[in-house]
Amino acid sequence: MEKPNILFVFTDQQRFDSMGCYGQPLEVTPNLDRLAKNGVLFKNAFSCQPVCGPARSCLQTGLYATQTGCYRNGVALPTDMRTIAHILSDNGYSVGYIGKWHLASNGLPTYEDIGPQVDYRTKPIPKERRGGYNDYWLASDLLEFTSHPYKGHLFNEDMKKVVFNKYRVDALTDFTLEYLENANKDQPFFLFLSYLEPHQQNDYKKFIGPKYSEDKFSDYEIPDDLKGKKGDWEKNYPDYLGCCHSIDTNFGRINEKLKELCLLNNTIILYTSDHGCHFKTRNREYKRSCHESSIHIPLIIKGGSFKGAKKVDKLVSLIDLPPTILSCAKIQPPNYMEGRDLEVLTQKKHNDWDDEIFIQISESQIGRAIRTEKWKYSICDPERNGFLYSKSKVYQEDYLYDLQNDPFEQRNLIENPEYNDIKMTLKEKLLGFINKIEKQNPTIIPYRV
Repeated sequence: MEKPNILFVFTDQQRFDSMGCYGQPLEVTPNLDRLAKNGVLFKNAFSCQPVCGPARSCLQTGLYATQTGCYRNGVALPTDMRTIAHILSDNGYSVGYIGKWHLASNGLPTYEDIGPQVDYRTKPIPKERRGGYNDYWLASDLLEFTSHPYKGHLFNEDMKKVVFNKYRVDALTDFTLEYLENANKDQPFFLFLSYLEPHQQNDYKKFIGPKYSEDKFSDYEIPDDLKGKKGDWEKNYPDYLGCCHSIDTNFGRINEKLKELCLLNNTIILYTSDHGCHFKTRNREYKRSCHESSIHIPLIIKGGSFKGAKKVDKLVSLIDLPPTILSCAKIQPPNYMEGRDLEVLTQKKHNDWDDEIFIQISESQIGRAIRTEKWKYSICDPERNGFLYSKSKVYQEDYLYDLQNDPFEQRNLIENPEYNDIKMTLKEKLLGFINKIEKQNPTIIPYRV
């Protein structure tokens, strides 16, 4: 049986509601909206770790961030850790990577054992730190450090600079089209395309969309979770939508190239992001919180059994994508992977799907959360630094939201004694996840001011 090609398109910090298929009223993502109409749209997809590096480690391995050791940014993926690229390569796939990697460097203070300090943030990444992507490589560990929105460079498999002088999304797409044109037609490929946008440009301290962004997207509807909140969304949201529109336009180019090369019918496409963006309305930056604006992400899969304009309401996680990718490639996922094959949800009967998402949060806090269909329950250690430590033995209740009656999380119910029974139930469920994933049984104390 012929194995399909697999194209994984990954964005950075993209809110799910930036897309028309998730309710965005402006025409920001017409090409991706069409992808959803031909594939499967997952309405309730969530990050399992709303920070760039940790989320990427989960996606490459099928393990949670505390299991990979990449509990925060600045921790390298261990060189002996097996990734989806290794498994696909062992099963006949040509594996390639383009864009932001963010898993090669160890640095900055920590009390965890993360191995020797190595810094590839602005340097070419040696082969042993590429996570098994040995057939094609064009990447930077921190693309925001080796480029700006209209110029920069990546490094190829020979560790040589590859320079670009155009909008970054356009440039990465050009490289992708070149890859597709040169792909071996006698061997299936797995290509991981990792855009930096719509993430802000760190040293500019703002989001930078294409030059048309302000004119095209200034007449936006304010997302309900941002209304009445300060943050920095007012000055950034048009550019943010412009970034998303540019990704969509470039996805259209990729889709046309797949058609032109007669690859589209045998290519499974996955589109998602590492986490969302709350525009400094929940903490001092853009993610690293339990809130929907941090964790609710877009997810569309098209091809193979993912077809028929289906919309899936079940709760799914980034941790579910590694086994799903392998299943798409007709490979049995290894038992150690924590996620579940999403192909199950394309079938009529999936009543045993467990609608509970486990979330680990780092850097801003040592946080853990559980998200169910109705509830959000989050805990943190108020005494320990979430950058220096990965886990805690004592947590304190932090947030409780009734998502059915308060979908934009305006009312924290954690202090309300009327919900003590709910908190107890969620506490036990969350402790079950922590015990299973982290091999710990911490104490959770009630919220206190």
